[in-house]
Amino acid sequence: MTQAPVITDPMGRPEGVVETVKTYIALTKPRIIELLLITTVPSMVLAAGRWPSTWLVLATLIGGSFSAAGANAINSYVDRDIDPIMRRTSLRPLARKVVPPEHALRFGVVLGAIGFVWLWATTNLLAATLSTSALFFYVFVYSIWLKRSTPQNIVIGGAAGAAPVLVGWAVVTGSLALEAWLFFAIVFYWTPPHFWALSMKYKEDYAAAGVPMLPVVHGEERTVRSIIRYAAILFLIAMFLGLAGNLGWVYLSVAATSSLWFLWESLRLLKDPSRAMKVFHYSNIHLAAVSAAMVADVLLSA
Repeated sequence: MTQAPVITDPMGRPEGVVETVKTYIALTKPRIIELLLITTVPSMVLAAGRWPSTWLVLATLIGGSFSAAGANAINSYVDRDIDPIMRRTSLRPLARKVVPPEHALRFGVVLGAIGFVWLWATTNLLAATLSTSALFFYVFVYSIWLKRSTPQNIVIGGAAGAAPVLVGWAVVTGSLALEAWLFFAIVFYWTPPHFWALSMKYKEDYAAAGVPMLPVVHGEERTVRSIIRYAAILFLIAMFLGLAGNLGWVYLSVAATSSLWFLWESLRLLKDPSRAMKVFHYSNIHLAAVSAAMVADVLLSA
């Protein structure tokens, strides 16, 4: 039996349907989508005060995935000149030139449009508008404007990554409330220390690509102190959300423990900046823990 051709040249075009599909999926940065969606469901559960309709959850996740995938594909198009320079991004499809840039752009636009139509049809207009607004913000405000112009890029740009919280809440209630904005604030203040820790590891790459991340412009010490400051604010917001959302001991104990541990790990960077990637990985665990505790608390008290 003749075997299907495979790619042996990393700079070659994908051959065969399977390889082409894998390449276009890679354009959407699936791991980033996963991170965004783990905050959507907890927001829906908190808004409903119980487990919402499973169909509604699935519909929201599908629409949110399309919107996030579209934003990431367009971001790949915008960053096609700097991705090959950085080790972390050098194997992305456009960096390897295995997808024509205009195809990636069209792909992203189509995905974003599908996300808007899907969410409008299956949930409501507010949710669809919030999701698509986050796409526009990520592409035009963060990717095109802020990323290459200011070390505060990820601070302001973090609003796009926090938007799924608002989308999830809007799907359930058709409006927004204080608890939604507090959960939004958690993700918003989580994003800078998460990416600053990563940028400490890849400082030379960001410098070579001309991206003014905080460690590149102001050095590691100021970056670490900024991480610590944001970690402390995160703790306060997490506790405030627990009180405002009438959450119980499950959420409060997990959120407090996880937030304080994140703060402790951040403080350890003062003596050992080489622990930056440990802080980066723990930040993922922290956000997942807070989100899971929120769901568990609501469901146990429903």
